[in-house]
Amino acid sequence: EKEFQRVTKISDSLLKQIALYFKFPDWVVKSTQKPTAVSYNTSKSFAQKIDLNKATATQLQKVYGIGAYYSEHIIRYRNSFEGGFISDVQLQGIRGLNSEAIANILKEFTVKTPKQVEKLDLNSATVDQLVRIEFIYYELAYEIVELRMLRDGYSSIEELTKVKEFPKEKLEIIKLYLSLK
Repeated sequence: EKEFQRVTKISDSLLKQIALYFKFPDWVVKSTQKPTAVSYNTSKSFAQKIDLNKATATQLQKVYGIGAYYSEHIIRYRNSFEGGFISDVQLQGIRGLNSEAIANILKEFTVKTPKQVEKLDLNSATVDQLVRIEFIYYELAYEIVELRMLRDGYSSIEELTKVKEFPKEKLEIIKLYLSLK
C-alpha cells in the first residue's frame, strides 16, 4: 500500500509538471467549478407557457432534446392539421419523439388555442367517417364498425382497444375525435 501511495504521488507530481506544455479546453480546466443550479422540477402555470399552436422552431429548439430536426417536424405535423393541434397529447403522434422529450416540451408549451373539432359518435359513425381520423385506416375502420354491430354498440371508447390491430398507444389521440352520444 505504501508503494501504491508513493507511485501515485510521483504520478501526480509528474502530471503537474507536464501539464504546463498542454493546452486543455476550458471545460477541463474549469471542471472544479460547480455548475449553476437549475431547477427542472418547477412547473410553469398555463398562463406562463407558450402556445404550442403558435410556437416557432427556434422556441422549440430551446427545449432539452429538441433540435432543428424535431422542431421543424413538430411545426410540420402541427400545420398538417387545419387550425393546428387540438390537444397536447397529439405530440405522441410524432414518430421518434420519445416520452421524455414530450415531457420536456410540455414544461414550456401547451395548446392554448385548440382547433375545434366536431366529434363523431362512435356508435353511429360510418367507415368513411372513421378513416378521416388520424391513425385509423380503412381496414381498422371496418373492424370497428363490425365489432360495434356484434356488440350492439360501444359503451366506452376504451373498448376500441379490443378491436384487432387497434393502435392502443394512439388511443388518447383517437379519443379527441370521438364521443358516445
